[in-house]
Amino acid sequence: MEKVIVYSTPTCPYCHMAKEFLNKHKIPFEDVNIAKDQKAVQEMISKSGQIGVPVIDIGGKIVVGFDQKKISQLLGLKPE
Repeated sequence: MEKVIVYSTPTCPYCHMAKEFLNKHKIPFEDVNIAKDQKAVQEMISKSGQIGVPVIDIGGKIVVGFDQKKISQLLGLKPE
């Protein structure tokens, strides 16, 4: 299983949707709250080139936003 990291903020609705999707499919992930961690913000920007959230790192492959199709593809899930 690929390591999954979700860079998010507490107020981001798409972040919540992404985490609910991962939980629904029983995909373990690390939730990194960039609102509280400036180092994590820099890490996220260096990986994605983006300042918007969510940014999802799936085994080094970056998904910007809640792109359910791409997330499913990278995790080997059947499309819904």
